[in-house]
Order: sequence, then C-alpha cells, then structure tokens
Amino acid sequence: MAYRYATERADHSDLASGTVLRSAPGHPGFPVRLADELFQRAAARAAPDGRPVALWDPCCGSGHLATTVGLLHRERLSWVLATDADPAALGIARRNLALLTAGGLAERERGLRADAAAFGRPAMEERAEAAARLAARLRAAGGDLPAAARTGDAFAPQPPERPVDVVLTDIPYGGLTRWRDAPAEGGDPVGALLRALAAVLPPEAVITVTARTRKVALPEGVAALERVRVGNRAAVLVRAADARA
Repeated sequence: MAYRYATERADHSDLASGTVLRSAPGHPGFPVRLADELFQRAAARAAPDGRPVALWDPCCGSGHLATTVGLLHRERLSWVLATDADPAALGIARRNLALLTAGGLAERERGLRADAAAFGRPAMEERAEAAARLAARLRAAGGDLPAAARTGDAFAPQPPERPVDVVLTDIPYGGLTRWRDAPAEGGDPVGALLRALAAVLPPEAVITVTARTRKVALPEGVAALERVRVGNRAAVLVRAADARA
C-alpha cells in the first residue's frame, strides 16, 4: 500500500515558538516543517481512508508540538490530547491548546495589541497580525478543535478518554528537558515508553517518537514502519500492535 502525504514549502513563521504560541525556558519548541511531515506520515498510516484522527502527545512540555499540528491540520483532526508529568509545563500547554479555538486566538490577539500600545513595540503588533492570520486559517479549516491537557505519566499512562490514532512526541533530551523517574529498558527508556503507550492504544494506532540523535533505537523485536532524519533530529514510526509486550 502506498502512503501519501505532502509538505508545503510554505511560510510557517506564524507558528514559531514565541510568536503567537507561548514558550518558556526549559520547554523548547519543535521545528514546524518537521511536525507537519511527521504528522502526515503517521496519519496516512493510521487512517489511510483519510478520516479525521485523534492526536496525543504524552510528553507535551509547553504543548507547542500538539498545538502546531492542530493549527496546521485542523481538517484532519478530531481531537488533541496533551499530557505531561510537569505541572509548570502543563500550565503553558493549556494556554497554547486554547489557541485551537477562535476565542483563544482572539484573546491572544487582543493581548498582543494591548502590549504593543502600552510598550510601543512594533514586534507585538506583528505578532498580533500573526494571531489574526492563524484565526482565519482555523475558521477556514473547520473552526474550533476539541483539545485537552492533563497530568500524565508517559510510563504509566491512563487510557485516553477517546481512542487515539496518532501519538507524536519529542522525547526529553540534553540539558533542556529530562525524564522524570523513567524506567530503563536495556539502558534506554524509549522501549519502556513504547510498551507503555501501546498498552493503552488501539492496535492500529501509530506511535511517532522523535529525539535529537542520529537514530531512535528500538527494543529487540519491534519493527519500524518508517524512519526519518532531518538535521539533528531522528524520528521513528511504530505500529502500536508491534510495540506491545
């Protein structure tokens, strides 16, 4: 079976972390073009009939990745879930996921315009215009996208309240972020993460894991659907059924 996806050579600067989407130290953004490509690859495999899919980021941090995909692919999504073990990160994630609604984007635009007027900063006005463009894009793609952010341990996850088709997550790395009490499987927590997520997902769901590494290592016996490498990031797509213990 051929899986088709397309990436636009479009200007995604409105989605850059810190423009409209909120950022914070220790909660880095994610390359928008790579998020676009990986989601399309995973969605094509999880739902080749083109139906809307539900997305889950179980290591969401600031929620930048989940919110970006929601704004890029509203028409392909039915629901977005973001979970993380860090309460501070979830506070930012909730504010970012609110941008998947017309009300949230309107509030963000008003705040940026107010800051531009109060502090005389033209850059704030430019960011307000970006929020307006994202709102127009969301309306054209189908309007508000249901989304939720809650506390969750990626190594002992609760079953999502709705069936999830696609998991897309950027795992902690380096000095910016770190695992919290991660169980290691052969010295690498990726295998434990895949097993834990697969246990609460439908068997046909697709798990996409990215990291700043040359190659995301998989545990013995788990086959990759696809591998992608762009710059200093590598990604692997795995069928949930294939990752179950």
